Amino acid sequence: MVARNNMRRDTRAGMGKAKSFDHVTLISAPWPLFDRPSIQLGVLKAYLRQQMPRLGVRAHHLYLQVAEAIGYDLYRELSNRSWAAECVYGGLLFPERRDRMAALFHRTAPGGTRLKKTDYRDVLDRVRAATQAFIRDADFKACGLAGFSVCYSQLTSSLYLIREIKQAYPDVPVAAGGSLLVGATGRDVFRMFPEIDYLVQGEGEQVLAGLVKHVQAGGPTDKGPAMPGLLTRQCPDSSGDSSWQVDDLGALPVPDYDDYFDLLCSFLPNERFFPALPAEMSRGCWWCSSTCGGCRFCNLNRQWTGYRAKSPARIRAEVDRMTDRHQVLRVAFMDNLLPVNGSRNALPELAGLKKDLDLFGEIRASTPRKRLEEMRAAGFREVQVGIESLSTGLLKKMNKGVSVIENLEIMRNCEELGLVCMGNLIVRYPGSDETDAAETLRAMEFAMAFRPLNVVGFWLGQGSPIWRDRRKQGLTSTGNHPNYGVIFPPEYNRHIRFPIQTFRGGKVFQRKIWAEVEKKAKEWQRQYRELRSGPTSRPILSYADGGSFLVIRQRRLSAEPLNHRLTGVSREIYLFCRRHRKLERIQSQFPQLNVSQLRGFLRMMTDKRLMFEEGGRYLSLAVHSG
Repeated sequence: MVARNNMRRDTRAGMGKAKSFDHVTLISAPWPLFDRPSIQLGVLKAYLRQQMPRLGVRAHHLYLQVAEAIGYDLYRELSNRSWAAECVYGGLLFPERRDRMAALFHRTAPGGTRLKKTDYRDVLDRVRAATQAFIRDADFKACGLAGFSVCYSQLTSSLYLIREIKQAYPDVPVAAGGSLLVGATGRDVFRMFPEIDYLVQGEGEQVLAGLVKHVQAGGPTDKGPAMPGLLTRQCPDSSGDSSWQVDDLGALPVPDYDDYFDLLCSFLPNERFFPALPAEMSRGCWWCSSTCGGCRFCNLNRQWTGYRAKSPARIRAEVDRMTDRHQVLRVAFMDNLLPVNGSRNALPELAGLKKDLDLFGEIRASTPRKRLEEMRAAGFREVQVGIESLSTGLLKKMNKGVSVIENLEIMRNCEELGLVCMGNLIVRYPGSDETDAAETLRAMEFAMAFRPLNVVGFWLGQGSPIWRDRRKQGLTSTGNHPNYGVIFPPEYNRHIRFPIQTFRGGKVFQRKIWAEVEKKAKEWQRQYRELRSGPTSRPILSYADGGSFLVIRQRRLSAEPLNHRLTGVSREIYLFCRRHRKLERIQSQFPQLNVSQLRGFLRMMTDKRLMFEEGGRYLSLAVHSG
């Protein structure tokens, strides 16, 4: 295969005449969430049209076509299981390895799910049919350049598509980029898959526009314009780690999602739905760009340099325009982290639209209640909170910059405000110890009243701070995750540094100390599901204020609720600690109580799981049900 592609490329290297073509094709392969268009394709299409108004640009959301072909429920399960998802197109890309991938497909599928019972080869057949139909109908004969956005879970699907397109249409230049192809992974994939003509590192708007102009001018395929962030066959390492970024995000056009909605409208009525609209307030992560250096396990910001945010007025205008154009109200902000100042200023702008928006965004656990209230008023209904742990010792090792009491406070605030709080609980983190696990188990007893966290086993991301500092962390023998060895043939696995790495260093010990936490998390899930189900669902731990007294209701599984009444100063202390407070601050606020009386009351509250204590700080846990 390699020799054939190199021969083809040599015959095309001498092109010099201007090239006429009908359009440029942008493709997003499976397995992103199907219920929203690709923000990468939407922004790239809009930018190309802004720079070259007469250029035809077609954005193909192949993942939506595949979702419709195999069924939305099955697709949803696959998109949530990256290893199983990679096995699907992996089986098409390397058919000789299908038996191994079938075993991995079922091994990584959760028990009791549709995925566990799915016939692997049947999925392959249906996915192949949908993909080949797309290639046949996409009019690549008139295409001047095919661009691929490759993010997590899109590696094998994109490589299969690129290979098939090149075999059918060898004269179509292919450019690939995206968050998964940043750094070493991108350069290695580029070397091992000669079907890719250009590799884009970092942001793609300006580089892609330069490539289109290069192709229009008849430039050779093995050599592109000299610009940061572009690798070509003649210069596979020319850009190094540099990239080309848009300085002012406000100069970018509003994303163009027309192709996605046109495709959705072509489905049968019972297959249509109301999607979410991806948007962005910023690029990068301000916590990562701060002097703190970001979370030690995170490798999501390698494609960005610094941090940039749009103006509040621009954010409002984009949301207003997109929701009007597509007549949907769900908007998902795709920022790695919403801007700490920009989002605050944008919230009244969004609220001022007077639309019943349904918004999503990612925030830090240190976000104050007042900001959450402003987010709720603006239309936020769901937030991804960077909680990650319920052990302050482990949070320090992760460099999260928060403590357990702050995590519990935002979980309670979200529960009270009606914000769906999505968050992860990372277990088996390298360097964690019995104390971290014990602290987590203790904190979980108090967190059981709130929406459960999603338990995630630690995985080592290439390029993350902990990966760069792995020797100091006691990690040895770093290499590709063994599942890549199942999917890819040995020569690929040897020469490509994949984004998920494996390591040696206390894995057996980590599994042992976190076993009880993982067991407790399942109990948490079950309890919350049973207590919060049904039309009369109420908070698990709540209070109603009677002015001079407070009634706290504590719901339990298979038992009558416990009711607690607080009067006088006891009520005042409980309300005062709705923000976590140091013991000294509580004492100064209520001097009528001596230290012994105050400590006795606080101890009683924590013993009953009505308050949480950490390092001499106290937090009331019940949500206001009034």
